[in-house]
Amino acid sequence: MEIPIVTALYCDIVPTPIGPVRLLGSEDAIEQLFLTEDGPPPGAVLRPNFGGFAARLRAYFGGDVQALETLPVNPPGTPFQQEVWRELRRVGPGSTVSYGELAKRVQRPDASRAVGMANARNPVALVIPCHRVIGSNGKLTGYAYGLDAKRWLLRHEGALLL
Repeated sequence: MEIPIVTALYCDIVPTPIGPVRLLGSEDAIEQLFLTEDGPPPGAVLRPNFGGFAARLRAYFGGDVQALETLPVNPPGTPFQQEVWRELRRVGPGSTVSYGELAKRVQRPDASRAVGMANARNPVALVIPCHRVIGSNGKLTGYAYGLDAKRWLLRHEGALLL
């Protein structure tokens, strides 16, 4: 009988200028990253800087806006969500993209609403940079953590000069 290998789920909470960020994952990849006051979920082991991820997050907020670009992620999601999230990771710091443009990039030009839903279900905010998605008119649109946080992030990355 083969014994299944269970990977530990680690948690770290990092203070940032836009609020506490909770990281969940393994030594190999981030599975969830949320702005939240919540502590570790049941079953997660509190382990500061597991995988070196908190250090990269601190570097990002310290001014190295490239620090999260190659951070390994393993978010749960549908094949379509995964496709949208992969494409979204190609939108670098200092850049923005509209929902419609993102839909075109994943070869679904009529699926901007579905792209928006995939964006809303992104469990690895900041690393999969849903804050870089704006309306087709160039205006800031919804963000799970509020438009003030979105505005701060875009300014931090040099994408928003207002």
